[in-house]
Amino acid sequence: MKLSSSPYCRQSLCPILAALSFLGLLPVYKASYHEYGEALSKCILFFEGQRSGFLPQDQRMSWRGHSGLGDGWMVKTDLTGGYYDAGDNVKFGFPMAFTTTMLAWSVVEFGGYMPPAELRNALVAIKWSTDYLLKTVSQPNRIFVQVGDPILDHNCWERPEDMDTARTVYTVDAPNPASDVAAETAAALAASSIAFRSSDSGYADKLLGTATRVFDFADTYRGAYSDNANIRDGVCPFYCDFDGYQDELLWGAAWLRRASQGDSYLSYIQNNGKTLGADDNINEFGWDNKHAGLNVLVSKEVLEGSTYSLQSYKASADSFMCTLIPESSYSHIEYTPGGLIYKPGGSNLQHATTIAFLLLVYANYLEKSSQTVNCGSVSASPAMLRAIAKRQVDYILGDNPKGMSYMVGYSYVFPQRIHHRGSSLPSVKDHPQFIACTEGSIYFNSSSPNPNVLVGAVVGGPGEDDAYEDDRVAFRQSEPTTYINAPFVGALAYFVANPS
Repeated sequence: MKLSSSPYCRQSLCPILAALSFLGLLPVYKASYHEYGEALSKCILFFEGQRSGFLPQDQRMSWRGHSGLGDGWMVKTDLTGGYYDAGDNVKFGFPMAFTTTMLAWSVVEFGGYMPPAELRNALVAIKWSTDYLLKTVSQPNRIFVQVGDPILDHNCWERPEDMDTARTVYTVDAPNPASDVAAETAAALAASSIAFRSSDSGYADKLLGTATRVFDFADTYRGAYSDNANIRDGVCPFYCDFDGYQDELLWGAAWLRRASQGDSYLSYIQNNGKTLGADDNINEFGWDNKHAGLNVLVSKEVLEGSTYSLQSYKASADSFMCTLIPESSYSHIEYTPGGLIYKPGGSNLQHATTIAFLLLVYANYLEKSSQTVNCGSVSASPAMLRAIAKRQVDYILGDNPKGMSYMVGYSYVFPQRIHHRGSSLPSVKDHPQFIACTEGSIYFNSSSPNPNVLVGAVVGGPGEDDAYEDDRVAFRQSEPTTYINAPFVGALAYFVANPS
């Protein structure tokens, strides 16, 4: 059954559907009407379910409790707070920083489209992370990149409130490098400073000042954090830097340029583009590869400010957009039969949400400058880019061959057995007794739905054939992550204001 679907094409939606049909992206489904405002609210609420630390009185995900209250004691530093990245109880700094950057970018670009209450909730979600990130870089020439031993953690099926595995703190001290995590942290703090500028200028100044210092650390001691022998076994293979640290340096500098308007950062991205590989892997964007996002971000100065010295970044952004258009001769992105962007490797919806976000951001930049993208035989207009983005968003919300929403708690048909410890185990409110490491196995292996609904969580999603297995064991499909949800916040915000 398709939820929130209508047997007819609502007049306001018909042009979008026609455009999608022209692009060959839309299989024969009935037109659907989605409550984008509801989806946005739930997408932001999800982050409360991922919180680590001492929870506030206004915590809305009420089945969660305090956790990780001793984090950092091993290094005599307060490292409480932040987010668990996915269905485990580890705080991985690299994806957390990227999540924060994307939440902040969502507010920077689309915060004006959000209802006031949701804008406030989005800022709260950002601050929960930035407060933690500030702690990780509170000491000069040192960055705490992770809390929690992932091997021990992953061998347990345990609530975060009960976890008794080692809360190992993984630290990088100069002159050892952590350019990737440090530069992504700088990007997160700089982007967040823009998000907070109008509501809390003092906090924004603190974020920007810290971002400047952390970027200097990243740039001075160049190298990948996962190349450090003392932490490699803790961060790999989970969040190794597979694609190099150079893209993060450009990404961090680009955000510092955006936040500060400093000429030194403009010079940095102008002068270091070639040497740091700005033209490499331009069709990727995610927690490990920032190229496509970097090119879109920097293109704003070209499109709106005529900064022609950055033209190569815009050319790469244009090229990326053309790869997404099936009718273009430059197309090489794979789509499932149901119309979902597909890339191999698991957790596929991380690609759908980040790419949808970039499409909408670039469409806005193009529209403000009255431009289109030349894709050979096709001229890609802002409307065309938005149509592709809308197809991805609607697919996630239920317009797909299974008629299932891949956002937990949205519509009546959604994943019930997500790969998530806190969601699948009895809550501390209902079962206050301690559940030890291996005692949780019976809940992991149970075929029953999770007792605690992690509202708003977007799971890894279906594979290349649109098939989805609602099974905790199938973690590549059933596990949610913060970096799937974060860009989806921005995409949903756009469609709240522009549903058709």
